[in-house]
Amino acid sequence: MSFKIVSGLETYAEKYDAFILDLWGVVHDGMKPYPGALDCMAKLREGGRPLLLLSNAPRTNDFVSEFLERIGVPASSYDHILTSGDMTHHVLKERSHPFVEGGAQKFYQIGAEKDRGVDEGLDYTKVSKLEDADFLVCTGLANDDVETPEEYRELLIKAASLKLPMFCANPDLTVMKGERILYCAGALAAVYEEQGGEVELFGKPYPWAYKLAMEKLGVSEPSRILAVGDSMRTDIKGATSMGIDNVLVSGGIHAEEWGLAPGMRPSDEQVSAISKLHGFEPTLVVGHMTW
Repeated sequence: MSFKIVSGLETYAEKYDAFILDLWGVVHDGMKPYPGALDCMAKLREGGRPLLLLSNAPRTNDFVSEFLERIGVPASSYDHILTSGDMTHHVLKERSHPFVEGGAQKFYQIGAEKDRGVDEGLDYTKVSKLEDADFLVCTGLANDDVETPEEYRELLIKAASLKLPMFCANPDLTVMKGERILYCAGALAAVYEEQGGEVELFGKPYPWAYKLAMEKLGVSEPSRILAVGDSMRTDIKGATSMGIDNVLVSGGIHAEEWGLAPGMRPSDEQVSAISKLHGFEPTLVVGHMTW
């Protein structure tokens, strides 16, 4: 056992030059910042150390920034935002993927109206019928407050029969909203792959997300960065694979499976068990991201 379960980041943050933070489950719960999160972010940035918010949000960073402002996370509290929506937009703009090479121009979007920006300013056409599409863009469920992936199975079976490749702009399976867990685009992508559909996912835990984050931070040495996230599957896996020390926030996506009340930390046995399941350990574990 090499991980440490700690009360906050004060003792450990000074050895790093830059920070990568997840948003949902770390900075906010979908409705408001977690207690102590903004103070912790301010302390991390002392001395000019840059802080980047790396999110699997299926929207471009400008829309995420607007959302954060509305729920009480001001732009002055961080230096950069990078989203999986940004990465999807980049690939579509550059036509740097086999799915859109050769003139593919029409796409069918699976997702909510709030999932905006991935095609903004680009020469693509959003269509309303699967039969008219060249490819799919999956940003999530149309109404994630009430819907489940099972309700999309028939649509996805039809899309697979048409051999439409899918860009998934959010690889997360679920996300925390308050004390509820909602399904994300990654859960739909998993169903689509079950039907034989071809999928490309953008964001964490994939290396490109961290390479872009490091470029924005201006830090080339992974050991000088600390990443904070609440998901073993995305945040901790992605950081670990890049050689970046990381902090697992137990009050996020894993809180329910561990039976944790807000702010509680898991036991050594619980962290050891989930680490064994995934095949890697976090560097540190906290209840919520606090100083």
